[in-house]
Amino acid sequence: MQGEEDAGPEPGETGEDARRAPSAGGGTKTALAPGLWLVATPIGNLGDLSSRALVTLRAADLVLCEDTRVTAPLLARHGIGTPLRALHDHNEAAEVPNLLGRLRDGARLALVSDAGTPLVSDPGYRLARAAMEAGLHVSAVPGPNAAVMALTLSGLPPLPFLFNGFLPPKEGARRDAIARLRAAEGAGLSATLVFFEAPHRLAECLAALAEGFGDRPAAVARELTKRFEEVRRDSLPALAAHYAANAARGEIVVVVGPAEADAPGGADEVDARLRAALAAGESLRDAAAMVAAATGLPRRQVYARALEIGREGG
Repeated sequence: MQGEEDAGPEPGETGEDARRAPSAGGGTKTALAPGLWLVATPIGNLGDLSSRALVTLRAADLVLCEDTRVTAPLLARHGIGTPLRALHDHNEAAEVPNLLGRLRDGARLALVSDAGTPLVSDPGYRLARAAMEAGLHVSAVPGPNAAVMALTLSGLPPLPFLFNGFLPPKEGARRDAIARLRAAEGAGLSATLVFFEAPHRLAECLAALAEGFGDRPAAVARELTKRFEEVRRDSLPALAAHYAANAARGEIVVVVGPAEADAPGGADEVDARLRAALAAGESLRDAAAMVAAATGLPRRQVYARALEIGREGG
């Protein structure tokens, strides 16, 4: 049963399976199978580092981390002396061949990010993917995840959800990213949207989301698992106004409710609006502009559909 202490292999679990999974009660090198282990670390509260994560980090030959200045104190706190090596966006591509060689030689490598579950908006994907493609053993020790925690605390529908990581920091690129999501909703996507954001960009991010998605319910979760944890639930415009007047601090997750089933922008509605505008004598360009303004969809996308309708004969 989930949550119960591991008392040995479950029915149907092989001895090899049992050897691959470090138990909470041991910490020798032989307790960990060779391969790449993705280890989740706390997102704030240090008490969230699991006993299985500790066993894995202690038994590994090398811990790969996003920033040694962040991971070294965490290991030292638990008396773990495993060597550290930085693996980040700037050196990952160059490091992969050497690390694959070590894995082929039977090394036990643990990969952590600064906080939370590795690969989720963090480095490590290229190494993990390369190891998988090489047929090497890759497994994970699950644990804290800010995106999922914020989703569960948001009060918004938990399924389905779409995690988007960080929106682009520049205004134009951010607007385009939101427009693509809005277009996907126009094509039928209905999911709660989850974003990471930096505190100094939160107000402008929420303003852009409010402009793109309108008066949607949303939540801003900050400092999750920490002393000053806060989850503020309101509409996007209200949240944008609040954080424009009150600067945010800490790690932040933004959760946006899904499009309503009758929200404007569905394919049938777009076609109906375009046909009506064309029948009224509007040009393709003007009809597309009118429908894009009414539905919130990108003008280029609506114009492309208008051209298709024009070729079909209206």
